[in-house]
Formats: sequence, C-alpha cells, structure tokens
Amino acid sequence: MKLNFRSIAVASALGVVALSAQAGLTIPINGTVSNSVQKFPDDVLAMMGLAYVKIEARGTATPVGTVFETEGQSNVNAFNMPVTKIVIGTKPLIASGSAVGSALVFSRYDVDTGERFLQLTLANFTIDYGRKQVLADVTPLGGSTAKQQAIYNFNVATPLGLKYKFPLSITGHEVLDKLMLTPETKASYTNALELQVFETPTLDMDFGTLTQDISLKLRSRPVSTKPYVAN
Repeated sequence: MKLNFRSIAVASALGVVALSAQAGLTIPINGTVSNSVQKFPDDVLAMMGLAYVKIEARGTATPVGTVFETEGQSNVNAFNMPVTKIVIGTKPLIASGSAVGSALVFSRYDVDTGERFLQLTLANFTIDYGRKQVLADVTPLGGSTAKQQAIYNFNVATPLGLKYKFPLSITGHEVLDKLMLTPETKASYTNALELQVFETPTLDMDFGTLTQDISLKLRSRPVSTKPYVAN
C-alpha cells in the first residue's frame, strides 16, 4: 500500500488528541480539509439588511450559503473559514481551534451614494472551549485592533468527536449554537457602525451556529496561516 507521508504526519499529530492530553501542544491542520462554517439566522440578516449592513468575506473566508434579501440589503447567510490549527489542553482534550487568516467585514453604506462609510472587521477567529467563547481580532475602520477579543458566548449543541477508520481516515464533526454577542462586542458594533437606538436590539439576538468539520483529507494547497490584517 502506497501511503502519502504528509497523511502519515497529520494522522500521527491528530492521534495525539485521542491518545494523550499534552497541554499546550499546537497542531497545524491548514493542509487538511478542515473547516468552520458560521450560519446567520434569517432574523439577524433581516435586521442587518434593514440597517443597510453588508457582510463580506475577506482573507481565506468564503461565502457558502444562500442569499437572503431584504428591502435594504442582500447578504449571504453562511461563510466558510478554514481551520488552521488546534491546541491540545488537559480538560477538554482540545483546548482551542483557530481559523487564522479568515475575516468577516460588516459595513454600512450611504443609501444615496452607495459608498461604504462605516466598517467593523472580525478576523483570525479562535474557539476557546474552556471559556466557551469565540475570540477574534476586532477592528473598526480607521481604529486600533483589539486582539483576540471575546466576541461570542456559545453553547455546545453537538460535541466534537473524532472518528478513526483504518488505515488513515480521521474525521470530526461539531456544532456550536446560541452565538450571543459579548458586551464588549456589542459596544464594538454600536460604535463602529454608529447604530441607532432602534437598531441595537439586533445585537441581543442569537447570531446562529458554527459547524466544524475536521478531516484528514489533504487540500491541493495548504491554506495560508498568515493573520488577516484589517485595512
């Protein structure tokens, strides 16, 4: 049997997740077909659309959902962010997973000129399982970046379980739901997008789900691990 040496290396590394609890061990998986998809609920997209907020993928993130139309704005409802690394902890075994290089940009347009005038960028996402929070670099247009700010609290709907199939097939599936914005990120949205009082209730809504699918299958080209820097 002819085995790919990269496959063996990745399999050996991921095997540590099940066979040990070596705290602090970072495993790069940017060469594998491992992805995190955030799906926004229709009611959130409806409220954002009425506020003329546009959501765009930047860096290594890509739109993968369907288009949701409102009177004010159309938005795709789901975005894929390649997982670039996981970190092993002691409890739970996987302490965190990151999508370094991915970004989502939230912009408001002037309805008369059609030009962007306000913007908030969330980039380089990390799921912190110990704190049950999603972290990201948060940058308002023209402002300074808050590195790895907690942006969501979450609930684990489907715990991550790695499945092994002889000889080198490893897959994992996980769903996190009830993505609720943290107080500091509500403030980031409000200030960066200059939300009016009647628009801020959107920030108290459930921002959807994050679905992680981990696979040993190799990408044709590894995803860049360079952090996304907001303009």
